[in-house]
Amino acid sequence: MSLSEKAQRSARLLVLGTLALVASCQVKPLYSDGPQGKAGTALASISISEADDRVEQLARNDLIFLTSGGAGEPANAQYKLALNVTSEVMGVLYDQESDTAGAGRVVVMADYNLTRADTGETVRSGNRTAVALVDFPEQEFAKVRATRDAEKRASKELAEIVRADLAAALGR
Repeated sequence: MSLSEKAQRSARLLVLGTLALVASCQVKPLYSDGPQGKAGTALASISISEADDRVEQLARNDLIFLTSGGAGEPANAQYKLALNVTSEVMGVLYDQESDTAGAGRVVVMADYNLTRADTGETVRSGNRTAVALVDFPEQEFAKVRATRDAEKRASKELAEIVRADLAAALGR
């Protein structure tokens, strides 16, 4: 077998392998009809667990709005979402002379488990994190408000991430 024949054979195998790989890909819209109906309909039938603190309530409210399109929680849900949200405030620019932080970040983390309401079977579980940066002013009240604003921004971003994850799981 000559070098030219080997090169042609390798090229043919490469083309066949590429075609097989491309043929196995499935691209479809997130909200298309799937085995469980539309992902948007499935998202609207999720009941979310009660919140334990303010940051968890912020994330829960945003997630309810995003999954239901503003309609609120369903009366008889097909899915139940156990949501546990925690937050942590960290100073990252520390001034040793004044013993204060000039800037920081708020990290909001969520652990969640989506189950079917009728069988209790887990559809999707995971954990996600969102970070919001914050500047700490010298006034104490302004620092509290800046921290709360950062918690609100991070919890909204976290709700969007969790919603996208749930939509992908329900769209299958």
